[in-house]
Amino acid sequence: MRKRERTIMKTITAHRGAVVIGAALALAGCAVGPDYKRPGTALPGDFSAVAPVDPNAASMTIASDWWKVYNDSQLTELVHASISNNPNIRLAIARVDEARAALRETNAAFFPSVDYSGTGARARVGVAGGGKTTTTTGRVFYGNIYNAQAGISYELDLWGKLRRASESSQASLLATTYARDVTTLSLASTTAQAYFTLRSLDAQITVTQNTLQAVGESLDIAKKRLDAGYTSALDYAQADSLRAQTQVQLRELRRQRAVQEHQIGNLTSNLSLRIAAGSSDSLAVPISPPPGLPSTLLERRPDVARDEQSLVAANAEIGVAKANLFPTFSLTGAYGGQSFDLSDLVKAPFRFWNFGLGITGPIFAGGKYIARLDQAKARGDQQIATYQTTVEGAFNEVADALTNVSESNAAEAEVMTQVQAARRTLRLSKLRYDSGYSAYLDVLDATRTANAAELTLVQNRASRLNYSVDLVKALGGGWTDGKPASISSR
Repeated sequence: MRKRERTIMKTITAHRGAVVIGAALALAGCAVGPDYKRPGTALPGDFSAVAPVDPNAASMTIASDWWKVYNDSQLTELVHASISNNPNIRLAIARVDEARAALRETNAAFFPSVDYSGTGARARVGVAGGGKTTTTTGRVFYGNIYNAQAGISYELDLWGKLRRASESSQASLLATTYARDVTTLSLASTTAQAYFTLRSLDAQITVTQNTLQAVGESLDIAKKRLDAGYTSALDYAQADSLRAQTQVQLRELRRQRAVQEHQIGNLTSNLSLRIAAGSSDSLAVPISPPPGLPSTLLERRPDVARDEQSLVAANAEIGVAKANLFPTFSLTGAYGGQSFDLSDLVKAPFRFWNFGLGITGPIFAGGKYIARLDQAKARGDQQIATYQTTVEGAFNEVADALTNVSESNAAEAEVMTQVQAARRTLRLSKLRYDSGYSAYLDVLDATRTANAAELTLVQNRASRLNYSVDLVKALGGGWTDGKPASISSR
């Protein structure tokens, strides 16, 4: 049992000390319905076969507050704001509170139910003659009649219906708690990736501004050469076209940055948020996890744990539906008094009490209870399919994330080689043009190529950062020497 589940179950048990009484009165009855068994899933033992990782890569520990490994104080501040202020978190917390209250309601059935009732009425009461306590003529009374009584009832859980219902509510509470963790992890990862995209756009804007400045300088030179008769109007028109193209590119990047800033403001519930321009160069890219990560890491993913607990709840509901086919035994009792005067009700001489064992059960209901049992079984089958789909999808997400991290990290050196080659090409094309050995079109092409290479370098770094977040999210939040990081802090 996971640490989170043990903690919650300890809390549940602390509030159910008196349930021992119910267990004793249940006469050690059996609990009908199937006991839960985790469905099998055909998964490989680890991820090495589908997503190879460099065996020489160093491993590192990433705790549940994984966003701190990027060494960016503003990122940490934004993530904290999103998981504290976002209304989706408040919604998830409210659902946990509702599930906890529902569990308390379910467990209340283990205790005797004590209630009271009272009546006061103006009545005509006729007593027929000939009885053992009346005269032969009979009597008729007009007046007030007051009645007060207290009753107690307790259902004997012979078939385990109450225990199965409690089991279902406990699992529902755990599922709702894990659903909250899903929301928290999703918000944190979405905020981090939105921030990385923003910083990538900042870097792309810087690259484009530098390109625009260089193109502007080239355009000024082309204008002077045109006025002096050393170049054609075609060269000047081509340079002017490249400047306009670069300006349009810069405007589009600024538009994307503004939209990204709005998204982060929405995630953090700070719609007036403004983030100063920065760079992604200062962001640390986490080291890859060690090779041979076990597929059992998937068990700690909150969405997998959530769907398994939903399956536990659905399995327990089968027992509840099956128990409804059997008779219900209840202990009942009442004690009270009756008086013709309200002031005499407490000390009224007429007292009554009763104590007994009641039994109720279906005889004929047109197959209603069998139909309910079939529905519960069908819901259990649906939840099994949902759980298996989630587990298989989680495995694929981890495999994809490992592949993306590995390939984007390997591409970094290749992209840098491309950038350096583009820079040399641009420098040489300018020298050849100035010396009269090549057309100005070569300079323009080299400028476009260098700009594209610089942008590719920035985008690849952003991809590495975003893929690392995908991996952390796919693993449910960090790892410690190949083992899952503790989620007790979440």
